[in-house]
Amino acid sequence: MNLAIIVSDTFRWDYLGAYGNDWIKTPNLDKLAAESAIFMDAYAEGLPTIPVRRVLATGRPIFPFAYHPQPSDSVQLPGWHSLFDEDVTLSETLREHDYVCCFVNDVYHMMKPGKNFHRGFDCWYWIRGQEGDPYALRDEARVADLLKEATPYQRRVGKGAWLVQHLMNRKDWKSDADTSVAKVMIRAAEWLRDYTLDNPFFLYVDCFDPHEPWDPPLEYAREYDPHYSGLDGLVPPGLTKQMTEEQVSHTKTAYAAEVTLVDRWVGYLLDTLRDLGRMDDTLVVFTSDHGCMMGEQGEIHKGQDRLRNQCTRLPLLIRHPEGRVAGKKVYGFVQHQDIMPTALALMGIAAPERVLGADIWPLAMGTGDAPRDTVVTAFGRFACVRNGKWNYVTAWMEPPKGQKRRPELYDLEAEPEELTNVIGDHQDEAKELHAYLADHIKEHAPLTHGSLGPGTTVAADTSAMMSFDALPALEADRS
Repeated sequence: MNLAIIVSDTFRWDYLGAYGNDWIKTPNLDKLAAESAIFMDAYAEGLPTIPVRRVLATGRPIFPFAYHPQPSDSVQLPGWHSLFDEDVTLSETLREHDYVCCFVNDVYHMMKPGKNFHRGFDCWYWIRGQEGDPYALRDEARVADLLKEATPYQRRVGKGAWLVQHLMNRKDWKSDADTSVAKVMIRAAEWLRDYTLDNPFFLYVDCFDPHEPWDPPLEYAREYDPHYSGLDGLVPPGLTKQMTEEQVSHTKTAYAAEVTLVDRWVGYLLDTLRDLGRMDDTLVVFTSDHGCMMGEQGEIHKGQDRLRNQCTRLPLLIRHPEGRVAGKKVYGFVQHQDIMPTALALMGIAAPERVLGADIWPLAMGTGDAPRDTVVTAFGRFACVRNGKWNYVTAWMEPPKGQKRRPELYDLEAEPEELTNVIGDHQDEAKELHAYLADHIKEHAPLTHGSLGPGTTVAADTSAMMSFDALPALEADRS
């Protein structure tokens, strides 16, 4: 059995038809969902981009995490670093069983100097030009008109901001086939068409879209708003109070269009698998690393303290080549660390001893229970504890300077949307969940650290932080 894992960055779970969405067009992923087990209660474990990829690659939870300085990296965040020397990756495991492993991605954070996410792959392809990837020389004068159009929020863009880089990288786009997600899926499809070896394969495809910047081709955006003029929703501020109603609407339009763009090109790759007859012998997994706020509680984007379902809940589709449990909605808490051991079990391969996630296929088949009744998710200095009744969000270490600890508690039975903080009325429940988090940290601390080469086993000071994983520092966002 072959394996294909497709990851789409910042893809909100509730923007898929399989999870109840009725206005965003995702026909290809809806078709995949109809053939897959649809996990309804999937949540991230460690956020954002790089921490999630560590969990996906190793099948191992990473929280509580430490801060290790990252030279030449604009992101400085606890948990944001390369794989540990001791880690055993999915690709390394499969190579031991004669799999040929291919990695296609445009997530430039994974390819920065010192990162090692290509470990175990026989070949890998980095599609250049996403976000702040230094693919073209940053020259603000050459994109001055685009820059003015892209920042209608009376905000000052700092010199050297990645927004300038993005506009340089995309200034020659002619069609949707020029976008990064298209190039990723086309490259992966070409690899499949050229593959002639007898060995089974593992194809890992990781696309940065629909992560910011929300810059869809105009025809995609106009499927949702015929008056959309382009670049209107590219890089909004973090709070809707800094925007007009029209600007908020344009942001939602741009994100929805990005989702549809991803769906179109993921569909291209899935159609290639079908055309080659590979869907009959390939296990297909589709998921995301996290979602984002899209106006809820007056917020846009993800954030360390925004650990609510809009950011932490995941789409997770697992399609068995024999059509088992096709279209079944599977309930029960699962997390990123469960994907690797589940895939290995379905391929008849024992998981490495370091894997701590669970095989969740028995849950899908109705022959087993969910591996946990409570999930913990962390992002930087904040963490949340979620069970069937509550979601409790708090700082698990001293928050960044100027950021309030602001504990939150959401009653999921009364309000599953998680819009109203009810902690003032439920102090006892919050204390119980806080104690659960403290116990979780104590239990897992010996399991989530490792070596990063000579002299890097000791965690550094945690004072270096960021607000988003790669958004530009804009003055108005700090209020």
